[in-house]
Parts: sequence; C-alpha cells; structure tokens
Amino acid sequence: MKFDHVSVLLNETIDSLKIKPEGIYVDGTLGGGGHAYHVAEKLNKKGHLYGIDQDDAAIQAAGERLSEFGDTVTIIRDNYCNAKSALVAQGVAGVDGIVLDLGVSSYQLDTIERGFSYKYDTVLDMRMDKRQTLSAKEIVNDYSEMDLYRIIRDYGEDQFAKNIAKHIVRARAEKPIETTGELNELIKAAIPAKMRVTGGHPSKKTFQAIRIECNKELEVLKDSLDDLITLLNPGGRLCIITFHSLEDRIVKSAFRKNENPCTCPSDFPVCVCGKVSQGKVITRKPILPQEEEIVVNKRSKSAKLRVFEKKQ
Repeated sequence: MKFDHVSVLLNETIDSLKIKPEGIYVDGTLGGGGHAYHVAEKLNKKGHLYGIDQDDAAIQAAGERLSEFGDTVTIIRDNYCNAKSALVAQGVAGVDGIVLDLGVSSYQLDTIERGFSYKYDTVLDMRMDKRQTLSAKEIVNDYSEMDLYRIIRDYGEDQFAKNIAKHIVRARAEKPIETTGELNELIKAAIPAKMRVTGGHPSKKTFQAIRIECNKELEVLKDSLDDLITLLNPGGRLCIITFHSLEDRIVKSAFRKNENPCTCPSDFPVCVCGKVSQGKVITRKPILPQEEEIVVNKRSKSAKLRVFEKKQ
C-alpha cells in the first residue's frame, strides 16, 4: 500500500518554522515526507533537513519523495526521543527548527495488517516500529486487569474502562484474544447499548489507549521535549502538532515550564533557584485547522499546533 498521508496544518507549520534557506531542520516524525518536503524545498545548498522515523514503510516512502533534494536531506530510522544523540552522531550540535506531527498516520491506520484500526478484522499489532517486541496482542493478553483498566481510563479517557478490562480478562481466560475483530466484540459487549448508538464507535477510545501504551507515546513525548528545546539554536523553533488532549497537555505544560522554569515562592523578591528561561511560547492558544481543511481531511479536526521559540 502506498504511504498516503495528508499533512495536517501544513501551511501553518511551515510558516511557524520561519525557515532560513541556510538553516538546519529536523522532522522528527517523518512519515511520508509531507512536512519535510515543504521544508526541504525552502533550503539552499547550505541548508539541511534531517528526517527521523521509526517506521520502515515511512523511511522508504519518504526516501522516494525526498530523493529530488539529494544530499540536502538525511533520513534516519529512529525514534525522535533519540534525536539529540542521532544528530550528534551526524556532527550536528544545534538546529534551527524541529517539527513533530504526533499520533498515527493515515497510512498506518489504513494498512489493514498493521492492526491499528478498529474498522478491520486483522491481527492485533499496533507497533509503529516493527522491530519492537511488545505489541497490542501482548498488552491485551498479558497485562493485569488493573493495568488494562488504568490504560483504558487514562489513555482512552473511557468511562467504561473498568468493564472493558473485566470483559477482556474474562474472555482471554477461555482463549487468547488474537484479532482486532475479537477485541471489538468484547468492547461492544462491555458498553451499554444506548451508548453504542450515541457515543461514536465503541472501540475508538480503547484502541487509542492500547496504541499509546504499545508505542509508549506519552512517555516518549514527555521525556523528549526538554532535549528538543536544548537542541534549538538561538531563535530556533519547535512546532508540535497534537491530536488529543493528553498530548496537548504535555506539550503545553513543557512549553510553559521552559519559558518560566523558576521554582521560587511567589513572595521572593528575586529568583534564587537559578533556573533560566529557555525561550518563549509563541502560541498562547494553539493554532487550529481552518474549516476548509477539516472538510478535505476529517482527521485534522482534533489537530492543534503549538510553537516554542528558543531565546536569542
């Protein structure tokens, strides 16, 4: 299947980066190369783009799409949480801009055998990096009922998390849960019939929760943001597109903390903690997609773009 993914908030992200033709930029979630392409086309021969992704299909697709830029682009198969060490290995100490387009790509959702979507009956997988051993199947069949409940409650924000976890554990005692279809039926049975009619697809929140746990998405995001900000050159910008409240909350909090890291009590006349601001938040409120974009690409509806600029 072709790596087909429509880049969300494309123009807004490119504008927010304030691209310098001779600058060094990073796309930490390369995907099919959508954002990366529009960054690379603004660079001259002194500029450079580093594209990072852990998905081998993304690496192949982006390599083809970005091939016209030749040596201006370097593609690295890795998780963006390792961006700092990966760039140091390339001899890069600082960059002028970083883009993260979080969540799952349209290609991953629509490739049936990847097991990301509740719309298809296929093997339980959900790994963004197929080299990792933990998959959705292990989570569903091996995690304790309490851990399943916690994941579905916290990552899926599902009010029926406890009952869904209970149904999963009860079913797997009879036989392992092998497919997305089997998991779908269990979730459906755990949710009251009237909520299945009015509350959207019953499996959406649980599938999101399991995917986030499988790929450690929130941990990776939380643990990476400070490092990504320290990677920025003076005036460099970090642009992050999120798709649900959990991601957005982490980004918003990290940006605020880096803008004002002081931990001194409010009644202290001067700062004595010694923590220094790393820069400023450009987006006091997130940038949202225009109505026209939502009509063309329904998956953009929940997208939010936040931007941080390193101090000069």
